[in-house]
Amino acid sequence: MSHDRSDIAAKIQPEVPHAARIWNYWMGGKDNFAADRAAGDAVAKVYPEIVQMAVQSRRFLIRAVRYLAAEAGISQFLDIGTGLPTMQNTHEVAQALDPTARIVYVDNDPLVLVHARALLKSTSPEGVTAYIDGDYHAPELIISEARKVLDFTRPIAVMFMGVLGYVEDLQVMRSIIDQVVQAVPSGSAMVLWDGTATGEAVAEGSDKLAESGAVPYYLRSLEELAECFDGLNLVEPGLAPITHWRPEGEEKAPFIDAHGGVALKP
Repeated sequence: MSHDRSDIAAKIQPEVPHAARIWNYWMGGKDNFAADRAAGDAVAKVYPEIVQMAVQSRRFLIRAVRYLAAEAGISQFLDIGTGLPTMQNTHEVAQALDPTARIVYVDNDPLVLVHARALLKSTSPEGVTAYIDGDYHAPELIISEARKVLDFTRPIAVMFMGVLGYVEDLQVMRSIIDQVVQAVPSGSAMVLWDGTATGEAVAEGSDKLAESGAVPYYLRSLEELAECFDGLNLVEPGLAPITHWRPEGEEKAPFIDAHGGVALKP
């Protein structure tokens, strides 16, 4: 999908803090503006763990994709709400294990689109990496576009990595998940994590994010997050803090107010 770069640039509003750029700042990236850094600092002042959450969320992604590619035998990934490229993106992790892996990224952030060309480079000649300019509020469009790249008769891993907290209504969130998961075949997987209402400091951080002018992030209870996996079979250790989901080696990361899991579709 081609994009007019001047049109994309016109949509970028440096003076308005934006979720993808704030997250990029917390992860130590350079694709952010002063407004994003100010919002990020306001959150980090009351909830310093947010920086660790950003880094640990990517480590969770890496471990989940490795599990799916190496152990579950899944070679197709639909990463919805991918954000700005950072360390070890989905296609890099998957194609390192399976050179034929096919990855479709979905995002509608204009700055992410500016980086799409870099993101589109597969790490193996046999693999495919594609990008859809789409909003998860339009799952039918995402599925329609993804069918052009992915084989929907074979298992697909659907990924929602910390992005559905921007959906206020839990039922809308579940509807988005259900529509995408229903479209993929048996043997497919869903990976999901979100920030959770498991502490006072993280709740204060969420309030500061909204006060900064950024899009509000709605923390979920563990019960609400568990509902999102209804009808799927969670793999061990089930719904867990992202730092505790299959840590590798001697990694002993602290508890983070973010929970997630990997589940397979019967």
